[in-house]
Amino acid sequence: MITATCHCGAVQMEIAEPPERLTSCNCSICRRLGTLWAYYRPDQVTFRTPSEATAAYLWGDRTLELHHCRNCGCTTHWQGVDKTVERMGVNARLMAPDVIAAVPVRKLDGAETWTYLD
Repeated sequence: MITATCHCGAVQMEIAEPPERLTSCNCSICRRLGTLWAYYRPDQVTFRTPSEATAAYLWGDRTLELHHCRNCGCTTHWQGVDKTVERMGVNARLMAPDVIAAVPVRKLDGAETWTYLD
């Protein structure tokens, strides 16, 4: 079981397994947030804090909710507005450094082509 937590600890997640790969996206928001995304099915991520601990920001085509801690501001995860979507992103920078140290990082050109650059 992997734990991910925001800086202040108000948002805590337990994740079934460590990520197999991470994504660094250069779209207008991800590059500003500095996130590394680990992708999971929603049933693999358990929140140990109430949903009110995060606030969601919708941008672009308004299909993704980017969540951040209401207290410290750390970006925690994204979920689809459509809750039937079987994929979500967890900000792997909230995991312990040793959990992600050896995980390969793919670079996604989310700014223009929406293709991986590797």
